[in-house]
Amino acid sequence: MATLDTSRPAAAALFAGLSLRAWKVIGLAAVLAAACVLPFTISSYQLLLANQVIVYAVALLGLNILTGYNGQFSLGHGAFYAIGAYCTAILLDKTGIPYWATIPLAGALCFVAGFLFGLPALRLEGHYLALATFALAVATPQLLKYKDFDFLTGGVQGIVISGPDTPGGLPLRSDQWLYFFCLLWTVPLFVLAWNLLRGRTGRALMAIRDHPLAASSMGIDLARYKSLTFGVSAMYTGIAGALGALLAQFVSPDSFDLFLSIRFLVGIVFGGLASMAGVFFGAIFIEFVPNLADLVSKAAPQAIYGIVLIVCMYLMPTGVMGLLRALGHKLGRLVAR
Repeated sequence: MATLDTSRPAAAALFAGLSLRAWKVIGLAAVLAAACVLPFTISSYQLLLANQVIVYAVALLGLNILTGYNGQFSLGHGAFYAIGAYCTAILLDKTGIPYWATIPLAGALCFVAGFLFGLPALRLEGHYLALATFALAVATPQLLKYKDFDFLTGGVQGIVISGPDTPGGLPLRSDQWLYFFCLLWTVPLFVLAWNLLRGRTGRALMAIRDHPLAASSMGIDLARYKSLTFGVSAMYTGIAGALGALLAQFVSPDSFDLFLSIRFLVGIVFGGLASMAGVFFGAIFIEFVPNLADLVSKAAPQAIYGIVLIVCMYLMPTGVMGLLRALGHKLGRLVAR
């Protein structure tokens, strides 16, 4: 009598799993290699845009940790971006601290600010929390313009800073070095977020997002996790703001208006909530689509931007990553057949 070989399907499944992981590693290595080659193949202006996409991706990752993974809506992350940018600008303008040392200090300051803001916000949920963070985004530019703070913030004139010079011995232009400097911060931040969200902490955050009552009954400290998540999210956005200040070499209150916070929210929704890879698609969208809309219509660029956003949300209600996942599942079923 013939026996059924049950080891072959298991071995095939194991092989498929190993192949998928291998392809992911190969794809990630290819992306990193392309990112390292990119500054040598494009113009200085294009490199500036690429650098801004990287900075926005870090900011969107911070907001996605809070909103996509933990379910706390924020319309005020532009304020933390401004705090990080002004922290770097003030330190460079008033002290002799090296530019690279201002980045962790900006991140630490924003972590404390986000954690403290998250404490009273624990009583708020949904649209009430969104309104509270909305108020933060509205108030921050006005506080930066306040005349009693002019000696630090420069008032409405802002602060002009010098860009970082290329370390001696490196055959790079200053803009190329700044690109690699931002990349050196971006990669560890994404690795840290990946480890954080794929472990026990990430499962706790998603449990709070999906079923807060059930998460509390399982022993998860909702207050502690929500406050710490707000702090970590603000830290990521503040580091992005510090890098953005070095990139622009100028900060002013008008650069951090309410629409910056709205663009961040648009970016994570377009890229896909609870998706780390999606923040790059969101960063590309908020960086390039407004410029393209301005080229299409000088009279009403915001109208063009709104139409493009509506069409994209209609065609991709779960964002770019949701669409790619759906296409991947369909392709997998076709291959299986």
